[in-house]
Amino acid sequence: MLGDPRTVRISGDETAAVFRRAEDADAEKRPDDYRGKPVPEAYVWCNLTSGNGSRALWLLLLPFMVVNLAHWMRPTSRRMRKTVRTYGLLVRLTGLTLTVLLVAAACEVAVDLIAWQCAGTPECAAERSWLGFLATDASGHGGWWSQPGRRLAFAALLPAALTGLLWYLSQRTWSAYESQTPLPHQDDPEEEPGRTALGKPGFWYGRRLVARLRAAHTAAGFLTVAAAVGAAAARHDRKPGGPALFDALGWLLVVTLLLGGGFVALVVWRRGRSESRLDRHLDAKLIRALPLGALTLLVLTLVYAGWSRPGWTSDGRLPGNATFGGIALVQGLLVIALAVAARALYRTAPDPRTALRGFAGPSVAMLACALGGVMSGGGAQRVADWLDGAGEPGSGGTIDGPPVLLTWQASVIPPLLVVVAALCGWLGVRTWRRARRDRETIPLEYPGEPKDAARSRRIAGTRARAALTDRAPLLVGITSAVTLLLGAGALVGAWVSEEVPSKAAQGLPLFFEGAAETSQALGSWLIGFGFILFVTWGRRAYRDASARRTIGILWDVGTFWPRAAHPFAPPCYAERAVPDLTWRMHTWTRATRATGGRLVISGHSQGSVLAAAAAWQLWPSVRKRVALLTYGSPLERLYGRWFPAHFGPAALDSLHREVDCWRNLYRSTDPIGGPVRVQAEDDGPKVDHDALKDPLVYGRTEEHPLPAPILGHGDYRADPAFAEERAKLLARLKPAVPAPRALEPAAEPVAAVTAAPADPPDTAG
Repeated sequence: MLGDPRTVRISGDETAAVFRRAEDADAEKRPDDYRGKPVPEAYVWCNLTSGNGSRALWLLLLPFMVVNLAHWMRPTSRRMRKTVRTYGLLVRLTGLTLTVLLVAAACEVAVDLIAWQCAGTPECAAERSWLGFLATDASGHGGWWSQPGRRLAFAALLPAALTGLLWYLSQRTWSAYESQTPLPHQDDPEEEPGRTALGKPGFWYGRRLVARLRAAHTAAGFLTVAAAVGAAAARHDRKPGGPALFDALGWLLVVTLLLGGGFVALVVWRRGRSESRLDRHLDAKLIRALPLGALTLLVLTLVYAGWSRPGWTSDGRLPGNATFGGIALVQGLLVIALAVAARALYRTAPDPRTALRGFAGPSVAMLACALGGVMSGGGAQRVADWLDGAGEPGSGGTIDGPPVLLTWQASVIPPLLVVVAALCGWLGVRTWRRARRDRETIPLEYPGEPKDAARSRRIAGTRARAALTDRAPLLVGITSAVTLLLGAGALVGAWVSEEVPSKAAQGLPLFFEGAAETSQALGSWLIGFGFILFVTWGRRAYRDASARRTIGILWDVGTFWPRAAHPFAPPCYAERAVPDLTWRMHTWTRATRATGGRLVISGHSQGSVLAAAAAWQLWPSVRKRVALLTYGSPLERLYGRWFPAHFGPAALDSLHREVDCWRNLYRSTDPIGGPVRVQAEDDGPKVDHDALKDPLVYGRTEEHPLPAPILGHGDYRADPAFAEERAKLLARLKPAVPAPRALEPAAEPVAAVTAAPADPPDTAG
């Protein structure tokens, strides 16, 4: 329908809108013209995830998005509210450490590598004229800005600006995406006991929590910058013979920073999400005072550090090794505590379909920390290599380079990739074996057609590759466990040796010495290559619409969930899309005199998730007038397994009982969609249709002279089963809806709304 030039927008804006064919635009006013005929319309939300090119820069916020996902991967639990709150708290604290890590990495680059090391080393500064006003000459003299404290204060403007930019983006995207008012809630006196929290009135309106977290994380960023600059000045002032006033100010600064950090952690600790009501109240004083207080402390710190201190010279590195080591240690402990909480929750309601037996959240949180380490360490490593010229940082070059912990963390990347490669190889062998086993049975599904070995091989290979989705938990779990172990080894090695791996391994047997040197060299190259690849991918997506669309599809799952653990994560498009769909469904079904109030909502892929979420938000009386048609749906295969507390078996069973009827289509060649595994009632049709044939025909026939394509996840509407099932749902709805006295039932139009995700031509129907 969206490809029809006569399609018109009847509601919405350029970001998300409802479309109909022009001849159906005023169907409600002409009910006699639609005697039992559906009025198709499509809700298009593609611009929420793949709009203008600037959204490709959201790739740089990937660690924040991943840790936010960990919050929603909580296992299903029974009667353990305190443990549920503890789980959410641990994820929020992990998200806070990622903000501190990002700002600390920016401080490492700007404050330590550039301002402290390179500008303070005549050989390094001489090759970079843009550092002239900060640099010192061979005799140790320079301009007004060349004193170490002033250099640090000037360089601190970069990470401070980064923190301010993150605050601005979070504030602006919330106003643009997530400030939509949900449909007024109506209590259900017969609410199902296993009903998901997605039906609660405040689920899609997290304004208060996001504002609190935004204030806390912004303050944490400013305090991190203040600590990076102020700690260096305070360490110098504590030396014997220094001014007593500066020594006292240094101690006062340290105590104030510790108190500020503790208060930020307390703000994150004290409040989680409020979903049982629409919480419009903001902690206005807190969200203003906390960032402004931290910014004021930062300004005072820069003034303190920039005060003249004759005889102060920059030497070696700033104490970043302890900083990054402390962050890594805290992250590891938080992930372990999160695993303990997740296991306790899972044991109350175990489900074998749950990904990683409840450990999905801790595993994903570990990957978020690893991504943050790779991005921060990669940036520091590349800047150090660039500043050091031909030398190797930490090995006798012009500068000492980044903290040795970052080099150790880079060195564990090669063994981690070896483990991942081995896992991928094992999965590849299993896939090949499954494809070979299925080749012989595929022709039996198409009786009467001649056997074609090449055709069978392609179909079997597609099915086997589609089944790899079900192996994703194994890959994620092992990768996360190995990452945790290798990260712990890197932390211990850096703290014990205080040397980069190649130097720490000197004197060991030649095998270990060679392995350490190889891992360090490969790790430094790989972490830098990964960082550069990340940046260039974002730049390409800024210029290339097709790449931008690909990133939008990747974002569909990651940004479906509200920002509950990290306020700087990419915005949640569902906080705009779900209210849009809910309001549209509500107004259609409530207009019974003009429409009969019947609605079939169909959703493909992520659209089926939005359709389910919108149905949960409807009034109970309205939900009974809705039929649900899903196809290529990840509701159970992805969401039910990875987010069991919200899309688990109890939640999907409840949805099936609450809507009028539900039908689900899937293919065995689809790597995303699958059965929803809902148990049908005795007197009702089952939800899952039998797996559709793909391809529709095996070889060439008179009806299909050209080979039929293997559709996989796309174009479900091309299968005759789609039209058949939609017609059955429309017919089933008729007797269930009371007709207005002025109209006969056959004269009432029925809506058929499609939730169309990021690729409208393939998904709208």
